[in-house]
Amino acid sequence: MSERAGVLDGAIAPAENNRLFGHEQAEAFLAQSYRSGKGHHAILIEGPEGIGKATLAFRFAHHILKNPEPADAPETLADPDPTSAIGRQLASGASHNLLHLARPIDEKTGRAKGAITVDEVRRAGKFFSQTSGTGNWRIVIIDPADDLNRNAANAILKILEEPPRRSLFLVLTHAPGKLLPTIRSRCLPLRLKPLDAAPLGQALAHLGFDLEGENAGRIIAAASGSVAEALKLINYGGLEIAATFEGILAGQGPSVRKNMHKLADALAGKDSETIFDFFQALASDRIMREAREAAVSGDIMRAERFARLSASVTERLTVSDAYNLDRKQTILSLLDDMKAAL
Repeated sequence: MSERAGVLDGAIAPAENNRLFGHEQAEAFLAQSYRSGKGHHAILIEGPEGIGKATLAFRFAHHILKNPEPADAPETLADPDPTSAIGRQLASGASHNLLHLARPIDEKTGRAKGAITVDEVRRAGKFFSQTSGTGNWRIVIIDPADDLNRNAANAILKILEEPPRRSLFLVLTHAPGKLLPTIRSRCLPLRLKPLDAAPLGQALAHLGFDLEGENAGRIIAAASGSVAEALKLINYGGLEIAATFEGILAGQGPSVRKNMHKLADALAGKDSETIFDFFQALASDRIMREAREAAVSGDIMRAERFARLSASVTERLTVSDAYNLDRKQTILSLLDDMKAAL
């Protein structure tokens, strides 16, 4: 019961992915909690983007729908069978027992909208009313809750306060601190850590990427435990973007200005949303790293300068996106300000 969300090139949609790596403890906790019959009605699955939160949510949903009576459920989560009726229904979004709430697709642009709106959350009310007489489990995956606008968040909160019988909310978040405290307080937190090098390599091998050569170590290190980040580095030119970015910040002279324009052209080009998001995160991480290092060294003025720059960059990028301003000029301005601050 969902639109198929955008998936990175080379990735497998979480609803279709039958393997998960590096989160064995979280899987064991969910399986044993469900089998006890005392599981919480809402679980907040926390962790950085691209480490497997959504895949875990769909695995757990498959486990519950396959074993609707907790006492009869196995003690571990098995790999979902994609050829089973439940597996096919979840993969196609046709399950009457699961609702996947994500940012809706804009029919005009074909891209995901900026937020999960209250209209999307109202689908949950309809979902529960349509299935209330079946006696089956009803599972809602909010992916991620960070994208809920305020009205949508308040609407979800009302449902969480009085959850229907045999209902389960799997609430995903990349940044739990940004959620309403009242939503967090009604969920059981389950923290997932970034993947270590070995499970990250296994996950990429499962997707058909056997990392070899001089770039393998760079990709593993730069991915920070995220399969999504690794795919951006491999399939979207992320390694080159990062190297060019660092060269611009460290360099001087006419060649730097030329590289700034080349980078801005690449990030502002058609179908560049993924790599532009990658660059935003890259720039934000660099600014915050400078601020932390300055604070630790006792250089309060420098730390404050980078803190102000962080707020300014966030505001400019938000305004640029909201008003569809010239992205290239926004990027050039950001690079100029970062070089000046450094």
